[in-house]
Amino acid sequence: MYDQLKFAVRRRLKRLAVHAGLEAVNLSGATRLFPSAAGRGVIFALHHVRPNRNYDFEPNSHLSITPEFLDTAIVVARQCGLEPIHLEDLPKALAEFPTRNFVCFTLDDGYQDNKDFAAPIFHKHGVPYTIFVVPGFVERTRTMWWETAEEFVRATTSLRFDFGSGAETVRTSSRLEKLVVFKRIVNSFQEGDEDDAVARLDFAAKAAGIDPVSIVDREAMTLGELRDLLRDPLARLGVHTMTHPSLARVDEGRLRRELQQSAARIAGYAGSTPQTLAYPYGGRAAVTTRETMAAVELGFSLAVTTRHGVLSSASFEAPASLPRITLNGNYQKARFVRALASGLAFDLI
Repeated sequence: MYDQLKFAVRRRLKRLAVHAGLEAVNLSGATRLFPSAAGRGVIFALHHVRPNRNYDFEPNSHLSITPEFLDTAIVVARQCGLEPIHLEDLPKALAEFPTRNFVCFTLDDGYQDNKDFAAPIFHKHGVPYTIFVVPGFVERTRTMWWETAEEFVRATTSLRFDFGSGAETVRTSSRLEKLVVFKRIVNSFQEGDEDDAVARLDFAAKAAGIDPVSIVDREAMTLGELRDLLRDPLARLGVHTMTHPSLARVDEGRLRRELQQSAARIAGYAGSTPQTLAYPYGGRAAVTTRETMAAVELGFSLAVTTRHGVLSSASFEAPASLPRITLNGNYQKARFVRALASGLAFDLI
């Protein structure tokens, strides 16, 4: 119980620290004093865009924003002097228009709600956007483990799972117990072989009456839905690998297959070769020099991480490791968008 309470306290303190950092930037007036910190603009990263579900247990809530907040983010970005453009047009725009600043909207994983809720908001504002899709999800050959894990833990009062050292039965009756078990599942993906972890989780979920493939059916767009979406010239597709692994943890052959095969599949979906790449997970542990060099060698014009930061005139000296700012479902306020776009918040959060 002590370890569970310690985990809950750390989790709560982290959220409070981020919230306080964003509020500090907003209230300090520093965005007006240091306008140059905002650089040449931002690339926003999104995942789900959908109405609040109000679940008692939703550990992936940070991956989900409401349509209303997306609308707000677009309005705020323009108020900050940012001009929305297609991500793949960013290098040329930064070079040709040195006095203009830009914003790009990107969405990872290809969720159905991107079509149902995000696309109408982008269309309303005339804002271009890029969806980074995973053919394994589109074609139902790979499950979305974080979605499976959330449903598995939410639906049970106890569960049996091999976290990496043999199967064990754990309680999931309280919200705190659920959070701790969910975190243990996440850790098992970060510490061991990801393909093996997916197989173990799918097996355990099925044993509890949860079908991981049906979750993908519910959450991810089909090929037909993607093609319908691409009738809108505001929509573009980018590469997010074949199966969504942490690329830094696969061998060289797998790395190149993940990039090349997904690019070929998406070219078939869209009728044109994708120019952009988003690394799965995208943090420092998932993206090293090896991965960025592979992206360049395989012909991607740019690739984005999830490392926070704004764009600068020097950003395209390293076009395969561009920063993005995540629009986090736990911080859905207009003032937080302003704080993030200012470039001043990252040292505080």
